[in-house]
Amino acid sequence: MLFRLALLTLLVTPSLPAVEAEALFVRRVWPLFQEKCLACHGQDEAKIKGGLDMRTLAATLKGGDSETPSLVLGKPEASPLYLATTRDHEDWEAMPPKEKDALTEAQREWLKTWITQGAPWPEEAQRQKIAQVHAKAWEAEDGLIIKTTGALSPDWANRRYPAAALWGYQPVKKPTPPVTAPHPIDALLSLHLPTGLKPAPAADARTFIRRATFDLIGLPPTPEEVHAFELAMKTTTDVEATYTQLIDRLLDSPHYGERMARHWLDVARYADSSGFANDYERGNAWRYRDYVVRSFNADKPYDQFIQEQIAGDEMVANTAQAGKSARPTSEGLIATGFLRMGPWELTGMEVAKVARQRFLDDVTNSVGETFLAHSLQCARCHDHKFDPVPTHDYYAIQACFSSTQLAERPAPFLPLENTAGFEERQYLEQRYAEHVNVLRKLDNQMLVNAEKWYAEKKLDRQAWDQAVAAARATMQNGGAKKGPGQGGKGKARNFVGVYDLARNSLQKQGLPEDQYPPKLVGFQPVDFGNERVARKGLERLKWEMERYEPYAFSVYNGRTPTMTSVNQPLRVPQDRLTAGELEQTAILGGGDPFSPTTPVQPGVLTALFETAQVQAQIPAEVEGRRSALAAWIARADNPLTTRTIVNRLWLWHFGQALAGNPNNFGSTGKKPTHPELLDWLAATLVEKGWSLKEMHRLIMSSAAYRRSAEGDIPQPADSSVHAPLNAASLTREEMEAAYAVFKPRRLTAEELRDTMLKVTGELNPTLGGIPNRPEIHREVAMQPRQVMGTFAAAWVPNPLPAQRHRRSLYALKIRGVRDPFMEVFNEPGPDFSCEAREVSTVTPQVFSLFNGQAAYDRALALAHRALKDQPADALSRVFALAYGRAPTAEEKTACTTHWQAMEVKQQALTFTTQPPPLEITREAVEENTGEKFSFQEKLPAYADFVPDLQPAAVDARTRALADVCLVLLNSNEFAYVY
Repeated sequence: MLFRLALLTLLVTPSLPAVEAEALFVRRVWPLFQEKCLACHGQDEAKIKGGLDMRTLAATLKGGDSETPSLVLGKPEASPLYLATTRDHEDWEAMPPKEKDALTEAQREWLKTWITQGAPWPEEAQRQKIAQVHAKAWEAEDGLIIKTTGALSPDWANRRYPAAALWGYQPVKKPTPPVTAPHPIDALLSLHLPTGLKPAPAADARTFIRRATFDLIGLPPTPEEVHAFELAMKTTTDVEATYTQLIDRLLDSPHYGERMARHWLDVARYADSSGFANDYERGNAWRYRDYVVRSFNADKPYDQFIQEQIAGDEMVANTAQAGKSARPTSEGLIATGFLRMGPWELTGMEVAKVARQRFLDDVTNSVGETFLAHSLQCARCHDHKFDPVPTHDYYAIQACFSSTQLAERPAPFLPLENTAGFEERQYLEQRYAEHVNVLRKLDNQMLVNAEKWYAEKKLDRQAWDQAVAAARATMQNGGAKKGPGQGGKGKARNFVGVYDLARNSLQKQGLPEDQYPPKLVGFQPVDFGNERVARKGLERLKWEMERYEPYAFSVYNGRTPTMTSVNQPLRVPQDRLTAGELEQTAILGGGDPFSPTTPVQPGVLTALFETAQVQAQIPAEVEGRRSALAAWIARADNPLTTRTIVNRLWLWHFGQALAGNPNNFGSTGKKPTHPELLDWLAATLVEKGWSLKEMHRLIMSSAAYRRSAEGDIPQPADSSVHAPLNAASLTREEMEAAYAVFKPRRLTAEELRDTMLKVTGELNPTLGGIPNRPEIHREVAMQPRQVMGTFAAAWVPNPLPAQRHRRSLYALKIRGVRDPFMEVFNEPGPDFSCEAREVSTVTPQVFSLFNGQAAYDRALALAHRALKDQPADALSRVFALAYGRAPTAEEKTACTTHWQAMEVKQQALTFTTQPPPLEITREAVEENTGEKFSFQEKLPAYADFVPDLQPAAVDARTRALADVCLVLLNSNEFAYVY
């Protein structure tokens, strides 16, 4: 009787009701058993360890080989199952055995509470019912388990994610905008507008045309365009039509593509050189840059734009098989230059497999960041710490590129490509001739040294003389010149002299090495140095000469060729499908290419299979993997893709993204401030045929985009309905985040330079073509830049102003040479994807924009233009060009006073011109001997250099007005868009 009473007390005194105790088992304890216990105690009946079967309550109570019950109902401190998890009980071995699998304090508390409540263990059917009843509540509190493929551990596979962290994976659902505003964008923004906050009114006509023009073409409107738009807005009876006409005109401008390309190339990491130790120039990368410009100008559907950049060469093959024209062939080959934008090289100093893996890692992450807003590299060494991206998926996507090889492929120039300016090749030919001349002199010197060597060694030189004679004959027949592969017209050639030909001949004949002269016989330290500089110079010219040839910086499918170094442009081998290694992608332990573990087939992000039902089938064959991957990324129902690009578009217009990290939609990225609007834009993009121009029209027609950036905006709209809003309680940043006012932005580095050139009339508006070389700070241009084994050529600007003054988009972008002006104004480096430009305000900007030579040159050109255009009122012309408006009376008085004062000073000054250098002395330490040597680097392009307008070429009045212009060019009104 006493026993039954005690048992009754045990069952009725728990702190949790029985229903909650069962729920605890279903929610916490049973998943814990599955994760930590059943692998050894029930998953495989034939391999149960210690005789303990934990699949049912009865079996668990029975205990294992010790025949001691594992559970004592209501008494966790007497239950071996619980005591083993504490890992410090003297009678029971720590469980789970591995320290890394130990239960957390919270997990032990769940187990303890469950045992205290009598260890209720509902049957499977009841467990399912309990789970269904509590599903939503538990998911809200604990997060969701996302089914993926190939997790490295059960812990990770069963990890729960907060629902809010998975927003990017959910299907795009187009919301119905509320009726709070006539424009759907404004209506959706109003959902998050602070109560009582009245947005700013529309910006005035001059502010809007400047804003829209910079946003769509990256240049300021002309004074005439400003005047016409202001007049139209004053006289029109249809304001919307006037706005629309302006936006349509800008979207139709060929400069629209240049502006959008600048945004895109930030993300894609465009550069004209390879980076790393050699930093070889990528002679034909410019064709990818121009492909991007053409694509935006043509309003190429974004899904097609994606597919061409990932698999344009495969699409080309399909087109060719269909018997269509050759035009898309070049376009598709050029487009895949995207895959090679990252820094990469292979030198004889590194392991080829490591360099190969570096490319694969780079392209995998680049595709993830650019198109899916996912930094996939976080899953390279382990399952992603925060997002449902297992290491398996990282390598599955990488497997889509494991048959992708690098090559410069024949691609005829397209009619729309700009092939002007190829005559500048002459300067490379002069450098080539200079290097060959050095090597020829050294070759003759070695022949003389060889005669001395034979005399010193007292050896028979008959075989040597015959070899030299044969080598001279070969040279006369042109045998000493051979190109990168074919030796085609205009290509840089290698130099092989008589001396080396003779040595090679005797070596092939099997003559003992001590019977003929050694390599580089009789060389002094300066000879070693000059030989290396010239030989490496020829090597570097191979890459630069590609700039003028019809080749695309591209890829192909095939086996991975055996290479020890890459020191010249690559070509597609004839045996691409038979020679080399057929790579089998595997998960790499710690990301080490020499530690493969589990093989992986080509695939995609498997989390989207469950969250958005976006399935994919990627072929395992050598051909077609990238096409399948690109098609999956470009699916209309891929929520990451559509959200990513509309988020970027919004950023490019408003200076702030709806989801704050455009390259990272994962858990560590900022969540969307206006998720309904983001989804509405994503869905609308697809409805409008993936047209980006249509999205511009939508965004720019909203009241939010047209809003003023000025004024004390926060005011209670209706205090009788809403609680009064304290205007001082909102910061400027909070108003901008709510889109109650427009967020001003500073012009980017490229916009600053291009705008100065535009207002001075110096800008060359020609689209596309080979990169130009503007003037940069002379010290930076001439500084010795050492690359592997030699010096890189100095930065020599184009000879003519029209060549130098093209848009900044077209400037040669060498990873190892940064333009100080661009760098100080936050131009991003090309090694990493730039999701959004940073904007800093630092003192060196003053030295560049107010004290810099380039800024003064533009000020002088602006003064000269103004005096030429409007000599009677040059100040008004300067204001019109710089600001798009007339000066106020106060401004005109102040500027006139300063102009007159400066003219007095300028009359006392004299100026001399300094010719550019035609050569520069380089000093180095020769690596073979450790001795110092020097050489003269020729700068042939400077022989034809035509400088910009110089102070000595104009009068004191013009120079004085230039001082006024310099002030205007440094003003906020010039440097900011409001």
